[in-house]
Amino acid sequence: MTLTLRIVLIICSIISFLLCVTKIKQAKLKVENSVTWMIGSIVLIVMSIFSNVVEWISYKLGFMAPVNFVFLIIIGFLLIQTFIDNIRISTLNEKIKDLNHYIALKEKNVK
Repeated sequence: MTLTLRIVLIICSIISFLLCVTKIKQAKLKVENSVTWMIGSIVLIVMSIFSNVVEWISYKLGFMAPVNFVFLIIIGFLLIQTFIDNIRISTLNEKIKDLNHYIALKEKNVK
């Protein structure tokens, strides 16, 4: 992994971690919603620091370049976050449907 890529990964990871922390302090983000982002930031920092391990793992898994392995990890975290968000959206849709039914029954009883 090149030095430039390592520096960019460290800077971006630190910025995203600090952004999550500040949004949590401002009560604009819940801790359980930011766990994936924080873990991803920490993993990328560790991968940047220990690039020899990343190169060894990527070689053992058959990647042409270690940067491809880094991209795979990033894509994996994004897929996990998308899956978690889809679960939350489905849950909220069910709650909205139940709330609509409740309101309809209340309005029917009022008339």
